[in-house]
Amino acid sequence: MTGLTTRFLVIAVLFVTCLIVSNITAVKLIDVAGFIIPGAIVIFPISYIIGDVLTEVYGFAKARTVIWLGFGANLFAVATFALVGVLPAAGFWDGGEAYEAILGATPRILAASFAAYLIGEFANSYILARLKVAMEGRHLWVRTIGSSVVGQTLDSVVFISIAFGGVFPNKVLVSLVLTQIVFKLGYEIFATPVTYAVVNWLKKTEGMDHFDRTTRFNPLSFNRSSD
Repeated sequence: MTGLTTRFLVIAVLFVTCLIVSNITAVKLIDVAGFIIPGAIVIFPISYIIGDVLTEVYGFAKARTVIWLGFGANLFAVATFALVGVLPAAGFWDGGEAYEAILGATPRILAASFAAYLIGEFANSYILARLKVAMEGRHLWVRTIGSSVVGQTLDSVVFISIAFGGVFPNKVLVSLVLTQIVFKLGYEIFATPVTYAVVNWLKKTEGMDHFDRTTRFNPLSFNRSSD
């Protein structure tokens, strides 16, 4: 396939890949200048940047499709990890604990991850689409950063609250949320020149600059008339 379809599929694949890889790498906690953050911080913010590109160029409806594709792919990956985890291991294989530590996850963590992902990504895409119409397509940096402030904040608050609420003191939960938000938004701001370059290139090569003036923003709608 060529043209729009090829480029759109490449971006969609990158989005899904970032999501799945970030969920696997999240199990490692890293120390950055005394701040403890999950390893997913290396790549997860890229999914928001890609989400910005999708909404800005192709519109909310197509971004919604990719968000649900990412959800489905992640659900499939998690189900596969769980199935393989319960299958009987070879007698000489001693990697069971390591496998469970890296690829296993409690129902609470999974629920937190899925809820945070859907709420954060849809909020990011919705706000960006609305701001684009309100600003008549101007000030892309305001729209990408502004939508990410809301999306990334909701993502962090929902995940930390569901995953660790009642486990850690509220002071620790607030600290975890704020640390994640600062690092994620810093990533977004740092990558803004790249976002501009990709968006401008896609608009030029695709001949497309979608405005969601008549879009139905129901995240559960897949009716093409809502495009």
